[in-house]
Amino acid sequence: MNRPLVMVVSATLALAVTACGGGGGSDQKSTGPVKITVWSWKPASDGLASVAKDFEQANPGIKVDVQVVGNPAIWEKITVGMAAGGKGLGDVLHIGIDYLPGYMEKFPGGLADLSELGADKYKDAFAEGLWPTVTGKDGKAYAMPWEVNPVGFFYRSDLFDKAGIDAAAIRTWDDAIEAGKKLKERTGAYLIGLNKPAAGSVDMDLFQSLLQQQGAFYFDRQGAVTLSSAPAVQAMTLIKKMNDAGIVADTSGEGTRKKLISEDKVAVLPWAAWGVGYIPETWPKQKGLWRVMQPPAVVPGGKRTAIVNSTYLSVSGTSPHKAEAFKFLEYALTRPEVINKMFEDGGVFPALTAAYADPRFTARTDYYGGQPALKTFVDALGEGADATYYSGDYARALKIASDAQTQVLLKGADPAAALSQAAQQLSQQSGRKLAG
Repeated sequence: MNRPLVMVVSATLALAVTACGGGGGSDQKSTGPVKITVWSWKPASDGLASVAKDFEQANPGIKVDVQVVGNPAIWEKITVGMAAGGKGLGDVLHIGIDYLPGYMEKFPGGLADLSELGADKYKDAFAEGLWPTVTGKDGKAYAMPWEVNPVGFFYRSDLFDKAGIDAAAIRTWDDAIEAGKKLKERTGAYLIGLNKPAAGSVDMDLFQSLLQQQGAFYFDRQGAVTLSSAPAVQAMTLIKKMNDAGIVADTSGEGTRKKLISEDKVAVLPWAAWGVGYIPETWPKQKGLWRVMQPPAVVPGGKRTAIVNSTYLSVSGTSPHKAEAFKFLEYALTRPEVINKMFEDGGVFPALTAAYADPRFTARTDYYGGQPALKTFVDALGEGADATYYSGDYARALKIASDAQTQVLLKGADPAAALSQAAQQLSQQSGRKLAG
């Protein structure tokens, strides 16, 4: 389940690569209060709106208008605005990690240089692995981290107990596969679910998290294609082993995943931190049955953490009120009490590490059997995650990788061969070199 939706590939993105060459000049002077507009989507926008009034009271010369643009509508709207030279864009833009690199690469000047406004002093204030993702090739910061989502391993403790599985003994994904076999045999439940034919949408979160746990992705930091790397083959091989063992449910079809979980047919959700709140909201009758731990490592002794997605706040390069917009970013994203208020009202797990001192991150929750569920993710971030280089070709890479996964799941294709072909295709379509 991919919370930030994948980039809509728009013709305007290719046609207007150089349309945003300028940053919009200096901030305009105003005789009255300066009004800045903030573009976001629900429920995150609720968090922004909840602190906007407090910000206005502390800064009477600035008014904040939080606009709910929607997701995925916001991506097309930002792209069209940047293609038009920044015309009509909000002052503050809420952007997902799957879009940010594309905007930075395709529209020079489309996002304001936040280093110039003082952002660099906060580079060590956020979870490890995030600051490199906001930094352009020029070394300047073009966004500030807001939300971070480390991956977790949510599991049904009652089904595990019935199958005689000790979750604490699952150290690697190979251990999880063996546990999954027992689970299927003794309870009839599948270990995980995947949209095998990618019907309606791609389902690559598991594959990507297995890559990210190994410090890898579709591209390396230099932008070369790494889709056929050893970590990629290892990740896809694990998915094939699960599928071959008969422990992967097919969740294609609208509502299928929800139905299978409701019927106790899927025991594990390898989802990110947002799942802590989403699972109780979606399956309230399963209160007390779920637990969460860090995911198994891909290889013995390997990392058990990965940041699977994140979102950011940027300032439009053509905003006439860059200083005021950045002041709002500072207020919202660098104060623990403020960002935790947004977490409470908007469900956005904070990237600011100082926020984790709040008691809510160690509080026990009845839904998870008295377990301090949020602490699992704080501990994961403490291990330190590697930065992920998405690039402006992420949408293309995602589709090609999804096609390879479908070949593996439905036709039994060899992971190495399928990924080698996928990497060649990605290289040809993107014009990027193959790594190595």
